[in-house]
Amino acid sequence: MNHLHARNLLACFALIASGSLASAADQPVARSLDDAFAKGKFSLNARARWEHADQANLHESDALTLRTRFGFTTAPVEGVQGMIEAENVAALHPDDYNAAGTNPGGAGRTAIADPTATGINQAWLGYSFSDTTLKAGRQRIVLDTARFVGDVGWRQNAQTFDAATLTTRPVKELSALYGYVSRVSRVFGNKAPQPDFDSDSHLANIAYRGIPHGTLTGYAYLLDFKNSPANSSDTYGASFTGSTPLTKEFKLTYRAEAATQRDAGRNPLNYRAEYYLAELGGAVAPFDFGGGYEVLGSDGGRKGFATPLATLHAFNGWADVFTATPARGLRDVYGSVGMNIAGSYPAKVVYHRFHSDFGSLDYGSEWNVQLAHKIGKSWTLLAKAAVYDGRAPFFDTKRFWLQTEYNY
Repeated sequence: MNHLHARNLLACFALIASGSLASAADQPVARSLDDAFAKGKFSLNARARWEHADQANLHESDALTLRTRFGFTTAPVEGVQGMIEAENVAALHPDDYNAAGTNPGGAGRTAIADPTATGINQAWLGYSFSDTTLKAGRQRIVLDTARFVGDVGWRQNAQTFDAATLTTRPVKELSALYGYVSRVSRVFGNKAPQPDFDSDSHLANIAYRGIPHGTLTGYAYLLDFKNSPANSSDTYGASFTGSTPLTKEFKLTYRAEAATQRDAGRNPLNYRAEYYLAELGGAVAPFDFGGGYEVLGSDGGRKGFATPLATLHAFNGWADVFTATPARGLRDVYGSVGMNIAGSYPAKVVYHRFHSDFGSLDYGSEWNVQLAHKIGKSWTLLAKAAVYDGRAPFFDTKRFWLQTEYNY
């Protein structure tokens, strides 16, 4: 990790935060410590899921899992607030699937990255003053679209961060986050061949909303993983996202993004790769639609643009074929159409066409289909499918899901 970069980032955020420090005395009179617990909030989440996965060169997998989370968040007292959340992932017939290499009985089957696990998902203490919040401990961090930093919310065991973060909004149009990350608890659990990241990493994200029809965001993600040096990198980028009404009935949405990445820390490979994204979307009742072109570049076919902290399932197809960027990089041309059937059954169809960035090799195509339904305030039902038509070196892959989720 380039610590000069880190110090410069921290100084920048200290300067931004200083605009809020002067008004800390304007905070209302705090409640008592007893009230902080008496008026705190319990949370409960239960998600049952069946996933079927079939990759052509492996045996099929069937995972029937139940994820349960139970947490408590105190009410703030003099700006101080705390939260703790425990999580358990249980599986019926755990050897019927390959739980990301954590269960010997699942060897030879298609991977489904939902291993059984029990642990503390979040445990943090925060302090807020004016428009600034400091938070330390195990926490979720989701930045922008989660393309580079996210909580991997689709998997049963979420990705969380042992971190100290500062978020601030010194003026209405400007918001910023700085975070120092000492550990990344990944979705694979502590039994997996892919260990949690022992981290010395810095995250910075600044968004400005004072531009007509959009938000301009700049970011720097300086990742240094002591036990996974091949994933260490420095990424700098910017995006512009927004919407423009074209008629009374139609609003155009758009996103443009570019980033550059290079090796960092003890990464054994000296490389540089670029990232580009262009998206357009809109809605004409009862349909919504969108399309885009995403490029995860390559340094001459040696190393592809890496996103080790991303919520990967949301990008490049739900079949999870490209959760690691190929060495030749990846180009993804995609389009989607959605419709709210009968007013309460949102459906979506997505198509992807894949090529390598270096050499323009054909990497195949994929169809994704999803149907959801919400029952009251707490229950959600979901059916989902992904079918990938592969080209060497990637194999045909099919995945199907049925899921029900309860939130309190």
